[in-house]
Amino acid sequence: MNNAAGGAGAEIRARGLTKHYDEGRIRAVDGLDLSVAPGEFVAICGPSGCGKTTLLNLITAMERPDAGALQVAGHSVPDLSRLQAETFRRSVVGLVFQLHNLLANLTALENVQVPMMATGMAARRRLERARELLGHVGLQGRAGAQPSVLSGGERQRVAIARALANRPRIVLADEPTGALDSGSGERFMDLLGQVQREQHTTLVIVTHDPLVAERADRVLHMLDGRMVDA
Repeated sequence: MNNAAGGAGAEIRARGLTKHYDEGRIRAVDGLDLSVAPGEFVAICGPSGCGKTTLLNLITAMERPDAGALQVAGHSVPDLSRLQAETFRRSVVGLVFQLHNLLANLTALENVQVPMMATGMAARRRLERARELLGHVGLQGRAGAQPSVLSGGERQRVAIARALANRPRIVLADEPTGALDSGSGERFMDLLGQVQREQHTTLVIVTHDPLVAERADRVLHMLDGRMVDA
């Protein structure tokens, strides 16, 4: 069963999407159907091991499906070459991870610039863009700080700024509040929701947190590699 919206005009559309491991014994994503409209905020919920993170990896072309169709922002993701997949990740999708994945030896300002370095953007423009984004997430005064001296909430705000660096159409977040206290998580979601509304970004969040899910336009439930009715 599938409780996703219809596929017309979908920003993300999967049909029969399949990814198995261990010679088919682990069915991480198993004939999944999914449609997400442009500008929509969708939360995907489900127990650990149900395939949520694998689904995000497929959407971002970090992994290739074994079968099925997957269109993301007009790109047939399974057909992308390695070089095309790298360009796709830089320009179409932005990623926010649970543990932020910031580079420990770089400042907040330098971390935000990392995705822009492979685009050919001039160094001065990268610096301006990074400062602009840090200001947008309320961290203009922490630009020179390294991750080790930032709070968990501040690190996640840097991660948002980095995800937005190349103006992606789609932002994907994998348990982004999982390592935050409730207050920091709420502020993080306020910011992410503001970004989604102001920039008309399509937002897909994988979460166990009901407080995160209740903010979404639509909540999808995943079990055993498929979308199911709640």
